[in-house]
Amino acid sequence: MKMDVPALQDFLTRVFPQVADDFEVITMTNSLAKIKLKISEKHLRPGGTVSGPSMFGLADVSAYLLILAQVGPKALAVTTNCSIDFMRKPVSECDLIAECRLLKLGKSLAVTDCLLYSEGDVAPVARASLTYSLPPF
Repeated sequence: MKMDVPALQDFLTRVFPQVADDFEVITMTNSLAKIKLKISEKHLRPGGTVSGPSMFGLADVSAYLLILAQVGPKALAVTTNCSIDFMRKPVSECDLIAECRLLKLGKSLAVTDCLLYSEGDVAPVARASLTYSLPPF
């Protein structure tokens, strides 16, 4: 790995200060990232459930950090495709955890698969498949 947990958290703070406090890098390996979205009022929609855009953001940030852990701090890596299935309502006012797996890391594309969970729950609330375009190294 080219970036460990502290390096990734620092990268988020420097490059994306507007959202860095929302996310916590829990675990990072060569093929798996665990990232927490710290839920606050801004992530909730009417009725108190976590919004779809917030869940998409967690999947997207998780995939991005997992890829950066392997290739280094390449801020120009960008999402080229995302498909997300919302499977059940998240537990109200509970942080969300993404478990994101790296399925392929090629020269120009990376493919990931993420499962999102309410913290402490075993049933996923969403599943996302994301593809990233990588800048030339």
